[in-house]
Order: sequence, then C-alpha cells, then structure tokens
Amino acid sequence: MATPDSGNRSQLSGRTFTAVDLVATALFGFEGAAAAAQTDLDILGILVVGFIVGLGGGILRDVLLGFLPPASLRSSSRVVAALTGATVAFVLVGLADAVPATALALCDAAALAFVAIAGAEKAFGMGCSIVVTTVIGGISATGGGIIRDVLLGRTPYVLSQSVYGTAALAGALVVAVTLTYLGRPAVALWSGFVATFGLRTLAVLLDWQVPHLT
Repeated sequence: MATPDSGNRSQLSGRTFTAVDLVATALFGFEGAAAAAQTDLDILGILVVGFIVGLGGGILRDVLLGFLPPASLRSSSRVVAALTGATVAFVLVGLADAVPATALALCDAAALAFVAIAGAEKAFGMGCSIVVTTVIGGISATGGGIIRDVLLGRTPYVLSQSVYGTAALAGALVVAVTLTYLGRPAVALWSGFVATFGLRTLAVLLDWQVPHLT
C-alpha cells in the first residue's frame, strides 16, 4: 500500500505534510465548533461537531485514495488536533459570546486551503493525474464543510456559496500543475494555499458568486 511519503514523484517531506495536515485539522475543528456554538447545541454537541468536522476532510481524502485505515486513525495526533481546535473555539465563544463572522470566514478559508493542498499533494504523490489530483483536493477540502453544514441543518456552503468549492479546486489545480511541471513541493504548497485562501477570502469580502443560470 502506498503511503503519503512514498513513490518517486516530488513530494513534501513526511514532517511537512503531517504539519500541514494537523494545522488543517485543528482549523476545521475550531471553525466547526465555533459555528456549532452559534446554535442551540450543548457543550458536548459543540465539541462533537468540531471533532467530526476537523477529521472529516482528511478521512474522506484517505478513503478515496485507498489509504486505509485513514491517517486520522493511525495515531492520536490528528484526533488531538481536532479536539484542541474545537476546545479553543468553545473557550473563545464562552469568553466573547460569539466569534466575529469575518474571523470565522477567514478561519474557514484557511482550513479550506490547507485541506485542499494537503489532499492534492497526497493524491499526486500516489500517482494520480492532474485532473484526479485536483478533484481529490477539492473533494477533501469541501468534505469537512459539508459535514459541518449537514450536522447543523443548513444548506452546505459548497452548494450555496459558489466560490467555495471553486476556490478549493483552484488551489488543488495549482498544486497539481506546479508539482507536474516544476517539481517543487514548497512552491506548490504556498502557491496552492494562496490561490484557495485568496480566492475564498475575496469572495466573502466582495460577495463574489459564480454566474447562475437564472
């Protein structure tokens, strides 16, 4: 079975990949719990939502790539990251009553970007084509948000906020193309992050939407 650090294609080092994955997990855990805290869920419900959202994207990515059991279940590091993010969100909401909408949007954009580039990098390292790498990055990045919105009983952002999945796909595509033609993982990482985070942030601030049919 291939691992995220195997193969002869240009990849991030194992430590760098794990660090990116852990940051993504913690950010989605924070964002999921912060969003849940704005509903009528109790303490346990808030932490559970944050925990599930934090791990959801990475698990979906690994299942799609056949990397089983998922990295989240191979060690406790990602579990701890998700719980830490959720706990921090709960504490901050308890102190400030609510996390500002802009801060929450920025956190979501950062989490989206980190998961997109991690998913794309891992898919590329396992031999996927540019198209498949892009799709895997986009699906894994939006997976956590879909889980969050379903648990909170609202229309998923990927369906209602059109520059959400688009931003994730853009970052994943940048990673795939950069790794294919330049073979420089660090450049691919930061370029993909900037593409997703920048596009999603601008969409939130400027209310960008992909044109609708009606």
